[in-house]
Amino acid sequence: MTDTESKLTDQQLADSLISVLTVERIEEDFYRGIATPQGRGRSFGGQVIGQALMAATMTVDAARPNHSLHGYFMRPGDATQPVLYRVERDRDGGSFTTRRVVAIQHGKPILNLAASFHAPEPGLAHQDAMPDVPSPEELETEEAMAARMGDALPEAFRVWLKTPRPVEMRSITPRPPFDRSHREPVQTIWIRVKGRMSDDPAMHRAALAFASDMGLLGTSMMPHGKTFTDPDMQFASLDHALWVHDAFRMDDWLLYTMDSPWAGGARGFNRGRVFTRDGRLVANVAQEGLVRQVTP
Repeated sequence: MTDTESKLTDQQLADSLISVLTVERIEEDFYRGIATPQGRGRSFGGQVIGQALMAATMTVDAARPNHSLHGYFMRPGDATQPVLYRVERDRDGGSFTTRRVVAIQHGKPILNLAASFHAPEPGLAHQDAMPDVPSPEELETEEAMAARMGDALPEAFRVWLKTPRPVEMRSITPRPPFDRSHREPVQTIWIRVKGRMSDDPAMHRAALAFASDMGLLGTSMMPHGKTFTDPDMQFASLDHALWVHDAFRMDDWLLYTMDSPWAGGARGFNRGRVFTRDGRLVANVAQEGLVRQVTP
């Protein structure tokens, strides 16, 4: 981490996330997303999903917010390069709009995404109750946990935690490598974007799409005590789905509860629910990922 990176304020980090998620129109139905700032290696899947959603959103009337997306990762992205997004306008109906997006790098597709948009309307309503958990203010930050555990954490993970990140996470059920014990495949974390975001609801949805890929796949590893830094493990997101039920702000704390009902055949399946602090269920998430044991 450079001295400049270490001095970034929370607002600068929030602004950097907004910059990453803001796509540039380069031609009718073609958009470009920037490379990951200071990026290296493979792209973060949540970033590609978030940019693809913003590209689709740019072709839809603002009166119809996104309510669902389904994405398939086909190839690893290159974090050092921008991504081209091609949008197909499948349908503009009476109350629903559907779009398909292909993310392209080096002439090849890396992601296919389908997104649906819906004009708000009244209807029957019910929801799951929010779990009774400690508030984020009562919880230790990841940086404090890393400092307390010191050399007990893998070096690669300590470096990752020292890198300035726009999304803060405070865990109620610490995940590997903070806890290597074999536990039930359930974790609960508070998440928020540091600093303040604009009032644009589309940007908040894209930011949730970005953050919903954080920690989800690791839930399926909890019964096995494995982590992304283990040399005998290979991880990758295969597909990702997000359903948005109601309005929210990503710069306010959201409770992200996750569980993994199944893993096998080198794949892990994971689910998530997202609640606001006042208990509204605003989103559901599902993902299957590669969790393959390899010879180190």
